Formats: sequence, structure tokens, C-alpha cells
Amino acid sequence: MNTHPGHRARILAATTATAGLLLVAGCTSTDDGGSGKKTAAGGVELVRAGKLTTCTHLPYPPFQSEIDGKVQGFDVSLIDLVAKDLGVKQDIVDQPFENFKTGGSLNAGQCDLAAAGMTITEERKKNVDFSDPYFNATQAVLVDKKSGISSFAGLKGKKLGAQAQTTGEDYAKSKGLDPVSFESSDAVLNGLRTGQVQAVVIDYPVVQGWLKDKANADAFKVVDNLETGEQYGFTVKKGNTKLRAAINKAIEDAKADGTYKKLYEQWIGPYDESAASPAAS
Repeated sequence: MNTHPGHRARILAATTATAGLLLVAGCTSTDDGGSGKKTAAGGVELVRAGKLTTCTHLPYPPFQSEIDGKVQGFDVSLIDLVAKDLGVKQDIVDQPFENFKTGGSLNAGQCDLAAAGMTITEERKKNVDFSDPYFNATQAVLVDKKSGISSFAGLKGKKLGAQAQTTGEDYAKSKGLDPVSFESSDAVLNGLRTGQVQAVVIDYPVVQGWLKDKANADAFKVVDNLETGEQYGFTVKKGNTKLRAAINKAIEDAKADGTYKKLYEQWIGPYDESAASPAAS
């Protein structure tokens, strides 16, 4: 799918029951957030009055996941800044990744934007409009410290894991490797923990989240970072220029006033200037 891990397994969630519930929730809600107005600051038209409705696919830490009963993460915090500028609150809808990757749920008026650690690709640009890139996603090579592997080149002949349908998996295959395919990032980590694989190739921010856990940091280490040219962007319905501009302004302001750095350190780890300041693609 040419995506990073957030995307891969997302299709699995597309059970008809879930999709049906989401559609009902998205279309019959009459809650207007108390404002009654569907036009926010800057003339931005909203699908539900008083709310900036965000489609995502859970979980994908550290970008979005449920913590203490509330969806939180780096993407969530950035979109909260957009909502604040618009004078509304963010409301998050969990959907199969496919629903908004194709622009379907945006076109159907189920959400105003999608935020899901989503890689900007030419293929996706045909269906949705992306914000400016807000994150550079490199792929990390994480190994068991006992494996003796010291670089990507050292993976030949070793048991390697990757997440299904991700750019990490694609990259490994393109270099002639044959990774064991895991359905989710949790399964990838479990494969490493249980010795099914000695190393994994997966998005660096995911690895940074894992290494915050002392047990993981004691057992595993990053031996390589692969520049695959991936950048994340938020998406809006094609032609929704006002909301796209509001998102871009919030990202730019956050970088200028130090908020972006603070959120990056809170959710992802030590601040990495190159990941934080992607050149517009």
C-alpha cells in the first residue's frame, strides 16, 4: 500500500459492523457543539457545527491511540491547534484506513479532515488534497542486541520482520530481503521479543515509542536509519482550500513558537530537526 505502518493493517478493521456503525454515527449526529453554525473562523465550512471532525484509524502510537479512554497523540495534538484557531473542538472518528485514504469518507461528509500518520504519495493526491508535510518518516532497523547485526547491510541471511503493507516491508523486499510479515506494529514487536525474528524494519517514530520502555531499550537497539523519502501530511476533501490553509498555518505557527518542538518531545522523543522540518515535496 506504500504506506508506513499506520496504514497497513488498517484495512483489517473494515468489518461491515464497524463500518455501518460509523456511517450511522457520522450521518445522524445532530450535536452542533452548541454553536449551531457550520462556518468557523476564516470561512472554513465544517461538516458538523461547532466541531472539527477528524477521521483516523486506531491505534497508531505515537500519532494517535486511546490512552485512559481518550484518543491522544502527536497528530491529535497538532489538529487540536487547528481546531483552536477555528474556535471549535476536535471530534475524532475511528474508521478503516481505506475509507479516507481514497477520499471516500471526506467526500461523504463524514469528516472534515483525516489525520493518521499518512504518507504523502502521488497516487493518494489524485483523491485527496494534502497539507504541507508535517513530519519526515525514516525507517529504523531495530535489532536484538544479541544478534550481532550492526547495520542494514548485515541483515542478509538473518531473520527479519516488517509490518504488512508498509513502506518498510517494500523497502526490505526491494533490497532482496524476505521479511516475515506481521499484521500490526504490536505483532512486529512481539516477534522480536519472542525471537521469531532478530531484527525489524519499521517507522522510526514507532521504534522511538517502543524504546521509551526500559525492557525494550535493554534488549533492542537501532543500528540504522533509512531515508525512504516519506513525509506525512493531513488530508482534506479535494478543493477544500480554506481548511487546508488553516491546517498549514497552524503547523507553521507551531514550528515558529516552539509548540511543535514541545509536542514532538512529548509524543515522539528527542527532537530531531530533520524530521521536524521537512522540505515541501
